[in-house]
Amino acid sequence: MRLVNTYKLMVVLAFFTLKGEQVWAQPWSLQQCIDTAQIHNKSLQIGKNNVSIGTQKSKEASANLLPKLSVNADYKYFVSLPFQLLPLSALNPTAPEGVFREAQFGVPHNINANVQLNVPIYNPQLVGAVKTTQEALQMTELQFQRTEEQVVYEIANLYYNAQLVHQQMVFLDSNMMNTARLFKNMQLLHNQLLVKGTDVMKVELQAQQLATQRANVQNKHAQLMNALKIAVGLPLEANLEIESAVQMPSKSPYSSLSTLEFKMAQVQHRILRSELSTLNRSKYVPSVHFMAMYGTTGFGYDGQPTSFLNFYPIGFTGLQIAYPLFNGTVTQRKMNQKSLELKNTELQMDLINERTAVQVENATFQKAVAQQTAENATAQIKLAQLLYEQTVAQQQQGVANLTDVLLADHALREAQQSFLAATIEYLKADLELKKATGNLTNKY
Repeated sequence: MRLVNTYKLMVVLAFFTLKGEQVWAQPWSLQQCIDTAQIHNKSLQIGKNNVSIGTQKSKEASANLLPKLSVNADYKYFVSLPFQLLPLSALNPTAPEGVFREAQFGVPHNINANVQLNVPIYNPQLVGAVKTTQEALQMTELQFQRTEEQVVYEIANLYYNAQLVHQQMVFLDSNMMNTARLFKNMQLLHNQLLVKGTDVMKVELQAQQLATQRANVQNKHAQLMNALKIAVGLPLEANLEIESAVQMPSKSPYSSLSTLEFKMAQVQHRILRSELSTLNRSKYVPSVHFMAMYGTTGFGYDGQPTSFLNFYPIGFTGLQIAYPLFNGTVTQRKMNQKSLELKNTELQMDLINERTAVQVENATFQKAVAQQTAENATAQIKLAQLLYEQTVAQQQQGVANLTDVLLADHALREAQQSFLAATIEYLKADLELKKATGNLTNKY
């Protein structure tokens, strides 16, 4: 029975292993690249660590409100005991006033050991620091989201460009096949003395130019794929394949959300308000601390006629209150600065809203124009391909000459380039529109 179960387990594992290898070999979608970057991208890993650092800073600020307990100990050996001046009248009542005599007090060996407790009952600066660090943590999280947006934008841009370059190679392969057929026909006609040798050379030159262009485009595609691997977080030697067909994004309008830039300005405004409130409280509200200490003090003497080391207990509890009466108007100057910074953040938020509205309007218009241009270019490609085929057929029948064929071929390539340029503009406008409306990190 155990052998049968083991055999079944091995079969299941082998099935899932083969299935996993098959899935890995499939072309990656844009969403798969983005999901992989969430784990392996170095910039996102740094951002996650920064968020963790911000969390620890917030906890550190809260920890300052907890009681502090410390153990202290020290030992002092006085090579020369400190002097004190005693009025001579204290030793001799008949001595005149204003006459003093120096005296050394204490013993050479002093030992202190105690435990101290400090509890902040209320400290406006500590309370304000807790709130400020909490807002700062939100700022760090928004900065991470901005890094995430940048990574998504970079990956989408590289992915789309790689797809379009691949489509350009497909167009070039088709053009090279057309040129190869034309070259073969021209050679046959030249053998029959129906065309000149220069006509054959023109077609051969065009074939070589297309081959050179194909090699350059292929090299560009390899560079884009390497950049995409780095952005995703994969090693350069990894075999990454993407979907060749360009999936045009949705034509429906995106819902307008708050952009990260506006959210960061809002958090910065709250941070400044918290700092201003802290300065205001520290100016008028005292700080109160509870203190307690218990320990022992030791005095030692190792001379003649009697050496000793005696310890005596010491302890106290109490409150410490600190109220700032006057600090040279430093606090007031800081409050004036924060008030001006608050006005700047308010103006910045208004500016961001106005700029975002313009970006949305421009991207929407550009996307609509690029979409129409791409649709027209698609129809032009079909028409140019049909015109080229008919011109070649006419050229074989002697109705059209080589110039007509080359012009038709040039028109076909222009239509292809127009389609690629319009598609690039459409995808670029779509990314800008997603970014301006706060939808860049949504599912693709």
